[in-house]
Amino acid sequence: MAQIELRGILKKFGAHTALRDLNLTIEDGEFFVLLGQTGAGKTTTLRLIAGLEQPSEGKIFIDGTDVGAWGAAERDVALVLQQYSLYPRYTVRQNLEFPLKSKIRKLPAAEIAQRVDRAAKTLQISHLLDRKTDRLSGGEMQRVSIGRAIVRNPRVFLMDEPLSALDAKLREALRTELKNLQMELDATFLFVTHDQIEAMSMGDKIGVLNGGSLVQVGTPAEIYNHPLNTFVARYVGSPPMNLVDGKLADGRAIIAPSTFELACNATQGGNVSGRELTFGVRPEDMFLESGAPVEARVYDVENHGVAKIVTLRVGGLTMQLTAPARMQVKIDETVRFGWDPEKILLFDRKSGVNLHHAA
Repeated sequence: MAQIELRGILKKFGAHTALRDLNLTIEDGEFFVLLGQTGAGKTTTLRLIAGLEQPSEGKIFIDGTDVGAWGAAERDVALVLQQYSLYPRYTVRQNLEFPLKSKIRKLPAAEIAQRVDRAAKTLQISHLLDRKTDRLSGGEMQRVSIGRAIVRNPRVFLMDEPLSALDAKLREALRTELKNLQMELDATFLFVTHDQIEAMSMGDKIGVLNGGSLVQVGTPAEIYNHPLNTFVARYVGSPPMNLVDGKLADGRAIIAPSTFELACNATQGGNVSGRELTFGVRPEDMFLESGAPVEARVYDVENHGVAKIVTLRVGGLTMQLTAPARMQVKIDETVRFGWDPEKILLFDRKSGVNLHHAA
C-alpha cells in the first residue's frame, strides 16, 4: 500500500479556485475520509491524486516519490465512483476480469481467475459471477464496482461518494463492509463524502474541507469533541451542535440577562470574562427537568426510536436536545432545560475559532 502527501496544493479552473494551500498526509494503511459540502473541493482532490488533473501549484507524493510527472496508470490507484462504471452487457465475472486484461498488466489466465474469485468471496458476490450486470440491484452493482478496484491490488483506493446513490439501509450495511474490507486488505483508502455520519463511522482520520481549504484534520472523536471552529461544530454531528452568542461572567454563560443564564465551567483560552463569545453545546449535553434554570417552549419533536430530538424556542433562539424515548413532551408545551456546564465549548464570536485551539 502507500502513504499519500499533498504539499501546498493550489488548483484553479479559470478564475475559480477549487483548492488553496492544501497540505495533507494520509498514512499507509489508513482509512481517511475527506468530508465537505458540494463544491468544497473533495472530488478535485481525488482527481489530482489519481493523475486525472494537474495542480496549478504544489506537489503530490506517493510513498515519498513526487508523482507530478506520472500519468494516471503509472500511479497505480483505483478510483471508485458514485456511478458504477460497469459494462452492462458483460457478466460480473467479465467486468471483474476487464482491468486485468489491459495491455499494461497482461496477467496470465490462472492469476486473473484467482484474483476474481478472491474479490468475489470478499464482497460476497460469488453467486453473481455469471449474471449480467444490468440485472443487478444498486448495492450489487456497487459491490462489483468495488471488486473491479480490488482485483488490481492498487497502491491506493480512491472512493468518490460511492454509497450516496443507495438507500439508507444499504448504505449502512455497505459502510460496515467497506470498513471491514479496508482492514482485511490493510489498504490505504481515501473516501470522499458530504455525509458526516459516513465520515464519523468509517474514518480513522477525517479532513474537513470548506470552500477549497482544509479546515481541520483529526480522529472522529477529536473532530466531534474539539471542533476547530463554528463551521466544523455545525457540520459534524447529527443533530448539530447548538451555538448561541453571549458573554461569560462569574462562571455563568449570559445569553439573555436573567432569562437565559447557565453555569459554564469552560476554561479554554484563559480569562475571557466579558468577551463576546459563542457558546457551543451538543444536544446530548442538554436536559429537560422541571426544576431546570431556563424556560422554553417546545417547537418540534422528532421520534428516533431510541431517543427524541426536541427543538426548543428560547426567546428568539432555537436549540435542540436529545431526550429519552420514554419522556413525554408535546409541541407548544412549556418546559425547563439546562446543560452540563463541563461540556460547554467557547468560540470567539468574530472569528468563530474555538478558544481551546487558540490558546
